[in-house]
Amino acid sequence: MTTDSKTPEAHQQPTPEIVPRPGPKRTELSQGFWDAVENKQLAVQKCSACDLLRHYPQPHCPACHSNDFGWAPLSGRGEIYSYTVAHRAFHPAWNEHVPYVIATIELEEGVRMVCDLLEVDPERIAIGQRVEVDFAELPGQGWMPRFEVID
Repeated sequence: MTTDSKTPEAHQQPTPEIVPRPGPKRTELSQGFWDAVENKQLAVQKCSACDLLRHYPQPHCPACHSNDFGWAPLSGRGEIYSYTVAHRAFHPAWNEHVPYVIATIELEEGVRMVCDLLEVDPERIAIGQRVEVDFAELPGQGWMPRFEVID
């Protein structure tokens, strides 16, 4: 069967297969963080003994060694502390984003988090730029905190 070049089928491009990003490992230790993310909030561990905020989730406080902790909400505002530009995808899900920025974000509360900034021009990123958290539902990962440059 031949297809007339004037029919829509002749002009359709194959749809690229969407490769989901690998999902983060959710553990009993990190569950409070993920519970907050599901509610579109950012929260980190807070030591019950000395009030130190910490991220990534850890079983013991690095300051006083207590293993008692709760979860503290964060503003979600901060600035780019440092960054690098990835020119090669480490996983097929990032192929369409190369080059992209991987930034360390220092939040107003003093805690740092690492996040890729996929929707920005790497040439326009600078240390000290203000960012704010947003949340996106990503294939293979569920809801994830994402940071957006706001200045």
